[in-house]
Amino acid sequence: MSPQSMLLLFLIVFIYQTPSSISTQDFDFLITLGDAVDQLKDMITLVSSFSDLLWGGDKLSASAVADCLDLLDLSIDETTWAISATQEFSKRSAASASSIVRHQHDLRSWLSAVLSNQDTCNQGLSHINILLKTLIVQGMETVTSLISYGLSGIPGEYYGGEARGRNLMGVVENGYPGWVEEMDRRLLHRALGEYMNVDMVVAADGSGDFKTISSAVKSVPDKSEQRIVIYVKSGVYKENVYVHKDKWNIMLIGDGIGSTVITGDRNFVDGWTTYRSATFAVDGKKFMAKDITFENTAGPKKYQAVALRSNSDFSVFYRCEMDGYQDTLYPHSLRQFYRECIIKGTVDFIFGNGAVVFQTCQILARKPLPHQKNTITAQCRNDSNQNTGFTIQYSNITVDEVLEAEVNSLTETYIGRPWRKYSKTVVMESYLGPAIHPKGWLEWNRQKSSLSTLYYAEYKNFGPGSRLENRVNWPGFHVIETIEEAMKFTVTQLIDGESWLPGTGVKYVDIPM
Repeated sequence: MSPQSMLLLFLIVFIYQTPSSISTQDFDFLITLGDAVDQLKDMITLVSSFSDLLWGGDKLSASAVADCLDLLDLSIDETTWAISATQEFSKRSAASASSIVRHQHDLRSWLSAVLSNQDTCNQGLSHINILLKTLIVQGMETVTSLISYGLSGIPGEYYGGEARGRNLMGVVENGYPGWVEEMDRRLLHRALGEYMNVDMVVAADGSGDFKTISSAVKSVPDKSEQRIVIYVKSGVYKENVYVHKDKWNIMLIGDGIGSTVITGDRNFVDGWTTYRSATFAVDGKKFMAKDITFENTAGPKKYQAVALRSNSDFSVFYRCEMDGYQDTLYPHSLRQFYRECIIKGTVDFIFGNGAVVFQTCQILARKPLPHQKNTITAQCRNDSNQNTGFTIQYSNITVDEVLEAEVNSLTETYIGRPWRKYSKTVVMESYLGPAIHPKGWLEWNRQKSSLSTLYYAEYKNFGPGSRLENRVNWPGFHVIETIEEAMKFTVTQLIDGESWLPGTGVKYVDIPM
């Protein structure tokens, strides 16, 4: 008997002898994801063989290849999480309705992130050697095909890329959703002088345990299951900070917006990819930040220049500021929550493909270059089965004082434009200032192909920029009429917030008014 025949016989026996532990459907899903992991590992080997050669030449090409290596590594982790979760879930003799929904949400979130990783890698390859680019893209297409197939096979109430069904979790006591521990809740709500049990202190003047944030982050144990609290004293920290994917459960606490400032100036013009230009970048899951300013000072002439990038699942940013121009805030992937934050920028300044809710935030467009239009969001969902999208709720969307002072300004400001075919952004119960263009939304470089497949919606907004009579008439634009429809884009349903937010202590509202 050939090795291939023996393997086939083993698989048949395995499937039919263990019906109580794993279903045929789950087994097919696991085989698909296993193939994807193998392909991702092969891609890392291929790309690594070229990476050292590129660092001696064009910085932008080398940066793009380094991005791909990091993203491939993240994809292996996220796919492996999906495999492990499915194996464990299949062993259960019974599961509640809520645990089934949560399991499906996890799988969909992790595989959505893998697709985002492949897309980001491809975006940065325009400047590299054509042979290497071709090899990488071909490998990426294989991974994308496998993950898309796996994503489409996840069961549950999720059709046409839109969540369906009622809120299975109910309302959490005291207005908190469920994905954060009680300890984190207490930490977030303590006053400035009450952090007696911080694990380490960063102070630029040398009065703490570390002088730089980077050195403090690197000292955190890998894959910590306990919350690690880092207090960053007031000061300006000029450094590019990277929180590695194995640095879990870090909480960064500053002395307040404008007092604790993390600043950098990496940008596209100077040879950095958008992904790697971030002043602060976090991959480790369950990251939290409070009372900190993240900024990129490159300015509008340097184009893409990220202040904060997050790939962190179950991440929270509370009372933080993200200050930049083009591409300020990059919620790249996975589930994220922003509360009482200030976000400033010009072109596409909130962009990416995370599943993200912004509540009670100040979102301020500022003056761009003379030929540019302001676009607040550029959500890049590129597969109809991804559970990603942006929701802006109870927020203030307007312009900063400089642009507001220019009474006759020709700068047009739009809520968003579709970076990818299935772009999804919802604005509800928010104030829209007079600078918002009457059309509300802008085409992506006059490309009309996504106007019927995107999902843009508004619900019960107010203010002079919220008038709907002159809004775009795209097939994908919607005015939400019912609370049931609006519920799809709340903390509970978009980011599964009740499973992780309550422990953070960050308040949120889940039921639209």
